[in-house]
Amino acid sequence: MTQDMDYLHVLDSRTEKSYKIPIQDNFIQATDVGKITLPDASHEEKNTSVENARPLRLLDQGFENTACMVSSITVIDGHHGEFRFRGLPIEDLFRTYIYEDVMHLLIWEALPSPKQKEDVRTALCQAAIPPETVVNVISAFPQDSETYNMILAGMSAFASSDSIMGATRHQQKPMFQGNLEKADKAIVRTVSYMAATIALVYCHKRGKNFTNPQPHRSLIGNLLLMMGFIDAETSSDSKVEECLNKLWILYADSEITNSTAAALHAGSSLTDPVSCAIAGLVSGFGPLHGGAIELAYEGFEQIGKVENVGPFMEAVKAKKARLFGYGHRVLKKRDPRAALIKEVMPPEDSTNPLLQIAFEVDRAARKDPYFVERGLHANVDLYGSFPYLAL
Repeated sequence: MTQDMDYLHVLDSRTEKSYKIPIQDNFIQATDVGKITLPDASHEEKNTSVENARPLRLLDQGFENTACMVSSITVIDGHHGEFRFRGLPIEDLFRTYIYEDVMHLLIWEALPSPKQKEDVRTALCQAAIPPETVVNVISAFPQDSETYNMILAGMSAFASSDSIMGATRHQQKPMFQGNLEKADKAIVRTVSYMAATIALVYCHKRGKNFTNPQPHRSLIGNLLLMMGFIDAETSSDSKVEECLNKLWILYADSEITNSTAAALHAGSSLTDPVSCAIAGLVSGFGPLHGGAIELAYEGFEQIGKVENVGPFMEAVKAKKARLFGYGHRVLKKRDPRAALIKEVMPPEDSTNPLLQIAFEVDRAARKDPYFVERGLHANVDLYGSFPYLAL
């Protein structure tokens, strides 16, 4: 039995024409709106803009109420405070799987079999051994340089050392579109390049030696090896590896964020995955995206002590100060990731005075009508810095 289609009935007062615009899954298609037009000659009339000769368009500054694509990857139910990756609750993934599993789920739509996981690990390991060009580029930076800029340079150096990535812009025929096997391999290499670049930057800034990865280790296990947290003979640092696995799951995806949109924009030009990743990285540099974690932590430093939280919150309400790590563009209930991230905080971190400030900020906001009535709740960035600092 076919379900009756829902419609939006539109009456255009300019022409007295009516339109039926189909509604599906609570969306309407912009192309259907574009069918609303004026007569061809209308723009020639006096005091009529040339814009009126074009199909009706939508103005949504900031894309706050516009969907740009159909995706089954991530769903955020803002009214119920739920995150789901490929239909699976983030709580289940957080407590049952490691980051590699979730990465496989996001990219290839299913959790990996043991054989698939082994194959991906081998490919990740092979691609993470940096060529001399990449090492030299990162080594050329002063040790106190901004980490973000060093990562961008390292990723660019990796891209220039990858003949397939480099050839993308010189081919009329798309390199990856329609060739999933080649695209999959390039995506795996891009993940490896990112991990190796992070490790190289970390080692350079601290004067440590980079260690090549090993194929039997997980992605995060190899990251710790490359960064020098463990040596080649050590099995693993289970506490650190487990913590990072859980943290990375929490930050694995968040629908169409600024950086995701930037990566998709780059990809729409049929460029390579590394260039897409770099576009996303650049977008994530700003204080309203990737920088929010640091700004939340720096805000706690400026507050100084728990007793100062009250005056700070009053300043926030008076728009004289800004609170980072609170509120979410989609979630109107508490961010489930904010609760989960507390589970990876080591017990000794509970005495951290800045963490106590974060707790007090959250407590104060939860009972303040200003925040409650606006649906503002703690998001994962409020506590995001503390597990990393504890490591």
